[in-house]
Amino acid sequence: MLKKFTIVLAASAAALIAATSAGMAQTKLKWAHVYETSEPFHTASVWAAQEIGKRTNGRYQIDVYPASQLGKESDINQGLSLGTIDMIISGSSFAARSYAPIGVTYYPYTFTGADHLLAYTKSDVFKELAKGYEEKTTHHIVAVTYYGVRHTTSNRAFKNCEEMKGLKIRVPDAPAYLAMPRACGANTTPIAFAEVYLALQNGTVDAQENPLTTIEAKKFFEVQKYIILTGHIVDHLNTVISGALWAKLSDEDRKIFTEVAQEAAAKSSIQIRDREKQLLEFFRQKGLTIVEVDTKDFRENVLKNVNFETFGYRKADWDRIQALKPVTN
Repeated sequence: MLKKFTIVLAASAAALIAATSAGMAQTKLKWAHVYETSEPFHTASVWAAQEIGKRTNGRYQIDVYPASQLGKESDINQGLSLGTIDMIISGSSFAARSYAPIGVTYYPYTFTGADHLLAYTKSDVFKELAKGYEEKTTHHIVAVTYYGVRHTTSNRAFKNCEEMKGLKIRVPDAPAYLAMPRACGANTTPIAFAEVYLALQNGTVDAQENPLTTIEAKKFFEVQKYIILTGHIVDHLNTVISGALWAKLSDEDRKIFTEVAQEAAAKSSIQIRDREKQLLEFFRQKGLTIVEVDTKDFRENVLKNVNFETFGYRKADWDRIQALKPVTN
């Protein structure tokens, strides 16, 4: 009798453990981006991944893959739809491949600065564009991070749009980045992000463009002579959850993922803005020449030579963004 009771008790315990394990089953997720491990985008992502794990009592294990480990930016965007990647950090210029209007923020000289961009991320126009992107792709944008103002580095100095003519410049493989260089007659070359340093070093291209923090992180200053303050795009990155994952999340988990992603984005944005203020002096100390330019000249050439509809943007959206008043964070 005792033996039978023991067997029944053991079976009950095993069943209870199995039920508990099923209820506590851990879901493993992949979070990918193309940025270096030293950059705030990565460190904040790692923090967010761990924080989501904590706030969901360990129901999610999120592994972060930096520095193009799961492919270049176009690849990780595609990974969301293929189901091979669950979360990414990526620019709206790449989201625009699926839903063109959201890329309007990459039309050169759209924003006056970080505070103007911040106003956009809180605006109805952003909400409408994000909704349009989600309706087209099913993917959900949960947060926006300030990436920085994009400037040009080069081994050939220039001070105006005309002097860019014939310059071999690397730009990301997305149409919006072509606008300013091509409006000024430069020869644009889309080279994978991970290969840009070598392309600059061996002279495949003369120049590239990125925010100052990326110029530092990727060490482009080691193979360039000038930083030209073109300030042509005030950039941002979206934290995007795949439609497949978003559909599976409970309302409670959606709230956790969103809140943590937004906290991480806020941390990154503050770090980026603070570091930008220090970097010009850092680059001077590294021996680079900082070149000031009249951005009005570049802006006028872009407006004259680059049609919004060329990229599938809506000028009405751009006009609404222009009307937004910058806010202080």
